[in-house]
Amino acid sequence: MKTLAILGGTGKEGAGLAMRWALHGYRVIIGSRAEEKARTRAAEMNRELGGDYLTGLANADAASVADIVILSVPYGAHHATLEAVREQCAGKILVDLTVPLQPPEITQVNLPTGGAAALEAQALLGPEVTVVAAFQNVSAVKLKQLGQAVDCDVLVCADAPGARATVIELVEAAGMRGIDAGALKNAVAAESLTPLLLHINKTYGIQGAGIRITGLDDGK
Repeated sequence: MKTLAILGGTGKEGAGLAMRWALHGYRVIIGSRAEEKARTRAAEMNRELGGDYLTGLANADAASVADIVILSVPYGAHHATLEAVREQCAGKILVDLTVPLQPPEITQVNLPTGGAAALEAQALLGPEVTVVAAFQNVSAVKLKQLGQAVDCDVLVCADAPGARATVIELVEAAGMRGIDAGALKNAVAAESLTPLLLHINKTYGIQGAGIRITGLDDGK
């Protein structure tokens, strides 16, 4: 099994994915700017899972030993976090969950200067890193319901088809259906769906609105 480093794994969405992947057999490392915070959060999740599943390291150390790096941080920390791990991510896939929300208007689409957070990540990291956009439209509430499939499809965008296939495997391991959504430029659309879903949650008084792609045979 591959080793996964989740930078921002102390947050709600990152933690939910971390526990799901750990239970599926992946070696999972929780990353944080502060190593002690990462270790503490990993220990908390291990107690919740009832076993020794996760470890915690500083972001750069976590990225260095990982096969695949997952970035799950607020947009305000996006650029700085990537700058800090650029060297450690060379030659690897980086899965970017970031949505460029602009508080307090988080229910309105905000297009960043680079078009999408994932496109900005690719521009910053350069061709040595393969950026894949995924998981932007999945509710952390649903991810925390361990042992249950998540009623949401995951759009996976990247310029390399092989990288899309690799991340779709991670999606399925976490209990969801991965959808090949084409080139990384399409992350503009995927990221923009999140504020729309947040608006739906607020308007209808629900938690965890997600997306489903219809017309696929037997979920494939």
